[in-house]
Amino acid sequence: MKCVCNLVKFSGLRVLAGVFALLLNDSVLAEDTSEPKPPDLVSEDWKVLFDGQSMKGWKVTDFAGHGEARVLDGAIEIDMGLALSGVQYTNQVEKVNYEITLEAMRRDGGDFFCGLTMPYKEKHCSFICGGWGGGVIGLSSINGMDAAENETTEFKKFEDNQWYRISLRMLEDRILGWIDQKLFLDVSTVDVSIGMRIGEIEQSIPLGVATWMTSSSIRDMRIRSVDIKP
Repeated sequence: MKCVCNLVKFSGLRVLAGVFALLLNDSVLAEDTSEPKPPDLVSEDWKVLFDGQSMKGWKVTDFAGHGEARVLDGAIEIDMGLALSGVQYTNQVEKVNYEITLEAMRRDGGDFFCGLTMPYKEKHCSFICGGWGGGVIGLSSINGMDAAENETTEFKKFEDNQWYRISLRMLEDRILGWIDQKLFLDVSTVDVSIGMRIGEIEQSIPLGVATWMTSSSIRDMRIRSVDIKP
């Protein structure tokens, strides 16, 4: 009888151990598959890129037929042009392992109201919001393919005169992007070519915001270095 009791206890312990292992494994899997968290906007280590009062550190990008830009009510207003219009930052910024965030609003038009061009290592790329008729989101370019034709292509309806928070995390092996804290971009940069679309948009480097036949406003633009995994 004593042997039988010991056997039952041993079997029970094995069952409990098995259940514990399954729970632990499920926990690890849940952690591994969790969505990357957006940038911490309340952190104090952000560097302000736009002071909300002047064009200090900024200039109008010299696109052919571009609209003008000015500061009004704490934002840079970019007027609609014949094609591309925009502004660009005149100082140097980080090239990798950084986060950048801003708020952007489409005032009028039907195409992208925020084409955020930024450095990535020794190259540059653009995060497009509202392109190709107003709803395409994506990164240009990956292996020479634009935001509308590569694996980052997403779609979202954007309303006029509504602010959207746009945030990017540029890591050594990955680029992530959020709109209003929702993840829209998560792409590995291992063994792929990141670069700009060939054309006038290249004038936005090293850091700039462009629009296409659309007027927009941008504000609260900040950047900070990071050393984290997504």
